[in-house]
Amino acid sequence: MKTVGDKLEPFKVAGVKPGFNHHEENAVSAFEDITESSFPGKWKVIYFYPKDFTFVCPTEIVGFNNLVQDFEDRDTVLMGGSVDNEYVKLAWRREHPELSKLGHYQFGDTTGSLVDQLGIREKTEGVALRATFIVDPDNIIQHVSVNNLNVGRNPEEILRILDGLQTDELCPCNRRVGGDTL
Repeated sequence: MKTVGDKLEPFKVAGVKPGFNHHEENAVSAFEDITESSFPGKWKVIYFYPKDFTFVCPTEIVGFNNLVQDFEDRDTVLMGGSVDNEYVKLAWRREHPELSKLGHYQFGDTTGSLVDQLGIREKTEGVALRATFIVDPDNIIQHVSVNNLNVGRNPEEILRILDGLQTDELCPCNRRVGGDTL
């Protein structure tokens, strides 16, 4: 499994844009490819869940969605995904009222491009574990947490960790002058 300090390698997943419930709305596609080059200069919170239409997932997704503006205020793109495809994600948005017009990206990683690179595929079921990665603008992983399939996360804790990571990069005690730490 990739961990803190590792770099995201090239990947491509099928992204579903925020605010869409259908594959096309007002002549605009709901889909876009998401790669390691997407969102330049931004932090990324990438969270995985096993499958769409499962019982724990909507609670977490809604919890993350309630914090979308907080993540955006921190120059961070929020995206959640599973091994189900992008069409299933749109169907779930239409079916589940709290997921309607979701305010952040979802993605389908049907080929395992990201799930397998990160080493978070559950061995028996073949789905993604409940993993969360915080990735800096240089695509370096700064935080990893992984839960078993039936254990949810606290999105507010992920925001708190992001704050700590971003504060650390601004902390004067971490600046170097002439090779010495201040």
